[in-house]
Amino acid sequence: MDDELAPAPTPGPLTAGLPTARAATPSDAAGIIRLRSEYVLSEPMGEEWIRRCTAELAPRLAPGGDARAFVIDAPGGSMAACALGLIHRVLPAPSYPWGLAGRVHVVATRPDARRRGYARAVVRALLDELRTEHVTLFELHASQEAAPLYREFGFADSPALMRMTHLEEPGGRLPDRRT
Repeated sequence: MDDELAPAPTPGPLTAGLPTARAATPSDAAGIIRLRSEYVLSEPMGEEWIRRCTAELAPRLAPGGDARAFVIDAPGGSMAACALGLIHRVLPAPSYPWGLAGRVHVVATRPDARRRGYARAVVRALLDELRTEHVTLFELHASQEAAPLYREFGFADSPALMRMTHLEEPGGRLPDRRT
């Protein structure tokens, strides 16, 4: 398991000739959420969920928040691609001595903007930023078509990954996180 947790290789030729990604701000939250809804989730979210997720993400993208994202703007002011990472604390270990992990939560590119290096550019910018913040453990879930890109960055498959979704609270209700 330690091999899976080894630090990712340092940037190299993967950055040559990439489009320029910019750091996202809280005002980009809605665009990131819309790209996630339309191109990442198995079923697009309704407007209420888009509003709720935008309200959750925006303050997390502000200075001091736990979210980092990079985007590439499309002509006309829309968003062509994004990569969103969430930082969380874990117990330190030799492979992640600062006890910081980063989950690459969203990588999305509009279909009309694909095959231009946008996903590579936003992921590279995100990983570079997380490394400057002493994140040394990186996690993500990858589709089969995206897995080769992530392997180029040093991600490895993990047979140990398991997942469970449990929506109900102990009292049998769904959580209401609206404010």
